[in-house]
Parts: sequence; structure tokens; C-alpha cells
Amino acid sequence: PEPGRCAHFVLRKRRFCRMVPAPGRRFCGEHGHEEEQSDRKRIPCPLDPKHTVYEDQLQKHLKKCNSREKPKPVYFVQDINAGLKDGAEIPEKQIPLSSLSIEELQNLIVKLKKASIGLELHLKEQILSHHALQEALNDPKNGESAFKHLKQQASILGNMEKLHLLGPGRCFVEFGAGRGKLSHWVDIALENVESVQFLLVERATTRFKVDGKHKRRDSVFERLQVDIQHLCLNKVPILKKKKLPVVGIGKHLCGAATDLALRCLVESYAICCDGEDEEPAPKRCRAAQTEVAPHKSTDNESTTEEHKPVAGIVIALCCHHKCDWTHYVGRDFFKSVGLGPVEFHYFQRMSSWATCGMQETTSKASTSEDSEDQTNNTEEHEQTLSRTESGSDTLQGYV
Repeated sequence: PEPGRCAHFVLRKRRFCRMVPAPGRRFCGEHGHEEEQSDRKRIPCPLDPKHTVYEDQLQKHLKKCNSREKPKPVYFVQDINAGLKDGAEIPEKQIPLSSLSIEELQNLIVKLKKASIGLELHLKEQILSHHALQEALNDPKNGESAFKHLKQQASILGNMEKLHLLGPGRCFVEFGAGRGKLSHWVDIALENVESVQFLLVERATTRFKVDGKHKRRDSVFERLQVDIQHLCLNKVPILKKKKLPVVGIGKHLCGAATDLALRCLVESYAICCDGEDEEPAPKRCRAAQTEVAPHKSTDNESTTEEHKPVAGIVIALCCHHKCDWTHYVGRDFFKSVGLGPVEFHYFQRMSSWATCGMQETTSKASTSEDSEDQTNNTEEHEQTLSRTESGSDTLQGYV
């Protein structure tokens, strides 16, 4: 072991523990039970057996253990955005796509094409940019991975500017915020704008957050550590107090998270702000979807925008294969064209065929990219998005 470090060898990491032991000890507190002369017994923590605690200090530890159940915030409402409450529609056993015969696959494709008749499938690609990121985009220190994310963020901001969503007196809610990079660039773009609030929604504890870079500025950053499924925006104190119109944004809203965010904004928030304080009933899903369109068509009218609880929604879609029938906001449409949860199960997996990376150069490039994956994997879904360079840039989900 290194001098002054614990003598325990961590097999999983193939190295010695790097914790500092107490003076005169060879092992740190976590591995103190290996000390030959140790007269105190360490036991696994009942809240999280991944770490241990001295048996005689168990009760004291349970009061401060990071794995203890914490009080729910005021904006936590169980399953308010979950969607389908009855699981009877979902088949108990789902057959893998690989187990289907060629005839069954062909039938699925025929169903998909039939259901697509009359739909507008030719979406206009809008890869834009924004001056707030030009310096970063031209910085040679940024590698290929960083440049890709900067390009995506610049396109999101460019589309937000085109939709007149970058302005004063708004609350930007970033769903699946992670480190908060998208909100960071939105704040840079609104450098001289007053009365701007940022809510960063992320269920996990995140390291290397960029929120601290904005502490001395007029804009206010607040993190909501909660699953989108349980987030009730109209109970967030800052929104109840200031009544600011909300702009929902997201760059990595994986699969069902996009459905949860849409329901959070359009159902549980917009409808409640219109005078209803109770949890919205599932039957309002269709009505909520019809209310989204006016938000797009009147975004440039500042006189009416102030009265709308949701000013706009800008979401870059990703990971369609992680969608879930329980949370899916398009269930009514699926049923109207004769489809159900079984077809949805297969279509959700078929959606990855467009980004599965089956290219001639894939096998050749895989060996050279293996070494880069270790350093380039700084954000979620890195490998998925790298095979669709413009997939998140084309804002197919903006409203």
C-alpha cells in the first residue's frame, strides 16, 4: 500500500484502499475489522450493506446515514405524472423481438405502415446555432466529444431563440439536468436579462455541477432532487410565489422521461394553474395534448404569453427504446389506429434499428474507439448519441 494509506486490498478495483487510517493503525475505519488487535466489531449497515459501521455506534450512524429515508419535499406527489394507473393492459410476459418469426415481423411492419398512413412524417431539420456558444465551439481545447455536446446545446438555444423563448420574466425548468450544462448556456445567452429563474430537476446526486458559476449573478438556480414522475410543479415554492411562465427544456430526457416531463408540464402544472388544485385525472390526457399547440403558435405574442403557465417546451428526444407503455402520452393514438401495448413493446425495440450503428466502418473503428470511450463517457447516452450526430440537434420534440 501507499505510505499512510489503508492496507486493505480492494479486489474489485485491483488496488489498495486509498483511505487514511487513524494514527497507529494499518486499516481505515471501513476496513478496521481486519486489524489484528481490533476489539470492536463492524457490521454491514442495515440501510445499505455496501458499507459497514461499528456495532456499538449503529444507532448513531442510522440517524445520519446517507441511505436513510429523507423527508419528502413539498413538491413531491406520488405518481402524479405516472400516467396509466392500472397495469391490466400490460401483458405479463413479453416475448423478445428476436424470438419472432419472419412472418410475425413482417406483420408488425405492415401494421406500422398502415398506422402511419396520413401522418406527416417529413419533419423539417433545423440545426441552428447561437452566439453564446461560439467561443466554446471555436476553442481547440475541446475534444470531439465536448464539441458534439456543444453543437447540440447551440442548436437547442438557436431553436429557442427562433421560437422567442429566450426572454425575461421566465422560469426555465431543465428536466434530467445532470450537471446543468444546458441551463448554464441558457443563462449565458440571457446575460443582460432580469427576472430569470432556473429549476434543475434531477433525481440523482450529481458531481461536478456547474451551478456554482452563477452564484454572483442575478439569475437564480435551484435544484429539485426528485424523480419527474413525482414532481408537482405548482407546489414548488418559487413558482407559487412569482407565478412566472415556465419553459420546459431537456437535452437527455431518456425514453419515458420525456413522457413524464410532458405530463408534468401540460397536465399536472398547466391545468392546475388554470384554477384546479387537485391532481388531474388520467382522462384529461387527450385534452392536455390539444392545449400544447397554442403554446407554439402564440409564443411570439408577448401580450398573451404572460398569462400562460407554460410558455414553451423544447426537448431533444433520445433513447426511444427506453419508452414505457405505462408512461407513454400517445396511448390514445395507438388505440385509435388498432394498436396496443403488445405492438408498442415491439415498435419500441424496432426504433433502435435507426441508430444501432450497423455500418461498414463500425468494426474497423471499434478498436480505435475503445481507448477513447473511457474519457469520452462524461455524460449519459454517449455511445447512442455518437452514432446519430444530428439526432438531438433536430429538436423533433419542440412545441
